[in-house]
Order: sequence, then C-alpha cells, then structure tokens
Amino acid sequence: MSEIVVRAMEPADRDAVDALHEREWGGPYVIAHDVRYDLRELPALVAVDAAGAILGALVWRLDERGLEVVSVVADKPGGGVGTTLLAAAAETAVQHDADRLWLITSNDNLRALRFYQRRGLRIVAVDPGAVDRARLVKPTIPTVGEDGIPLHDELLLEQRLAGPAGPARPRRG
Repeated sequence: MSEIVVRAMEPADRDAVDALHEREWGGPYVIAHDVRYDLRELPALVAVDAAGAILGALVWRLDERGLEVVSVVADKPGGGVGTTLLAAAAETAVQHDADRLWLITSNDNLRALRFYQRRGLRIVAVDPGAVDRARLVKPTIPTVGEDGIPLHDELLLEQRLAGPAGPARPRRG
C-alpha cells in the first residue's frame, strides 16, 4: 500500500467520510457511554493515499478526561489505516495537553479489542448493559454481534500518553 497521510478533515471530505459512517454505523449517529453523538458535529482526522482518496476516518472529542476516540473506520481492514489514525489521535491529544486517549467498544468486538490492545490501550472498565440502554435510543443496534456473541456491554479502553519529558503524566481530576 502507498504511504498513508493523516490530516484534519476538510469540507470536501464530508461525502466520503459520511459513506464510511453509513457503512460502519448505519449513519452518522453512534451511542457511547449513554451519549448520542452526531459524527458530523465533531472534529475528525482522515487518512488519505497519495492521490488524496479517503482511506479512513477517526472522529474525536476532547474534554477533561482526555481525547475520546468516538469512531474509527477504515475502508479496508488490515492495511495500516486504523493504526495510523490511532497514532495521529494520540499526537493530537498530546498537542492539546491531554494525558489520556480513550474509547468505548462493545463486548462482542473481539477484532477491535485485539487491535486496540496490540496498540497499547488497556481495558479499564466494563459497563454492563450499556449497549442494551443504547438500543433504546438506536433500535437498529443488533442484539447479537460479531461471532454470534450477545451484544450487551461496553468496554472502556485507555492509553496513558507521555508528555514532552517522557513518562505518562499523572491523571488530572
């Protein structure tokens, strides 16, 4: 694969990013930790190839808890797009003086759990029934997920980020 470049999403990228979200999430809305997000309203990073084609997108938000990865999607898994986007999100977090990158995934998503843990994120909490609650807001969320696993819970993963001087900074708040 050619070199992957990550940059901030631009208005001209909207249709391609929306198409990725439609394919992955059934539209622009995701529910995580009991919050409904409109992916069109949050900042995003896009991965592009040498010709400028969109290969993937990572939507994020920043608050006192750090940089939350709200959505990450690649046009084709296994090509390094997700890894490159996740690394760029960590850099973005550090640029915004955040000491933590975090995200939510569902209990059935073994592929994502493997991916995130291999890239330094750790499971730090489980919210039993969170997906069941989300289904009340977004009924299209299936009851059975990947590999036939019943879909009920959210797992919170995080990565502590190093400051400019080296080791991870203590958690604020």
